[in-house]
Amino acid sequence: MDLELIGPAEKFPRATLVDPPSAGYIHLAAAVEPPSGRAPFTRTSEDKAQLLKQLKGMAVDLGDHADVDRVTVYDAVVVPPPAGYARRHGVHHARYDVVVLIETTTPEAIGPVQESEQYRILHDALVAASTDLHVMGARCTKSLGDVNKSRPGLFLFNYFVAEDTDIALALWEHLAGWYKKQTGLDNSTLLQPIDKADYVFVNHARWDYGVPRLLLQQLIKPSFRSYVLTNLLVNRTGAMPLLYHLA
Repeated sequence: MDLELIGPAEKFPRATLVDPPSAGYIHLAAAVEPPSGRAPFTRTSEDKAQLLKQLKGMAVDLGDHADVDRVTVYDAVVVPPPAGYARRHGVHHARYDVVVLIETTTPEAIGPVQESEQYRILHDALVAASTDLHVMGARCTKSLGDVNKSRPGLFLFNYFVAEDTDIALALWEHLAGWYKKQTGLDNSTLLQPIDKADYVFVNHARWDYGVPRLLLQQLIKPSFRSYVLTNLLVNRTGAMPLLYHLA
């Protein structure tokens, strides 16, 4: 199977990539209080608010580890139901309303960090609070630019499934070109698992504006359906985009 592009690809040039960060990543995604039914918007109970507070404290402790560069805690604001190819049977549907992203000095440092007491405490807290937890050690294999996590914004974690990983990776570059042109996206890190995972990769990005503007920029453009959604289906690739704020 080869990559097949439907629609005016010349209008949305493949994204120009930069050298990816050399860090390692531990991505912990937890379903704590995901939306019920098809409603995409999340709510935060007192229990979840307390959990987020605890996780941020644990993140500070883990950040003191010699092999850890940064630990960021995210709280979801939009968790859409799976659509398109991602709805098929056997896909691990991404319903994660809490994410912790640990950046290690190198991919080789992932193991030592996961063996640390600080990591175990954080991991166990997520296990106790969630109904679903996905843990993925990863490296960044493609990038439009590193994601600024030092200030508030609208953050994306997009969970990809695919019949063919290489085709999905190639398609991502073209879809990133669409998002760059249509939404002003100027950063993105594609996190590809080092070991077995339920997703072929998880894409991380941020915008400096809110949910209504991002949704509007997609929904009012016919090419979102005719180019983005169509090419995902044609290439047997599913995307589950979840939107977050810093906790």
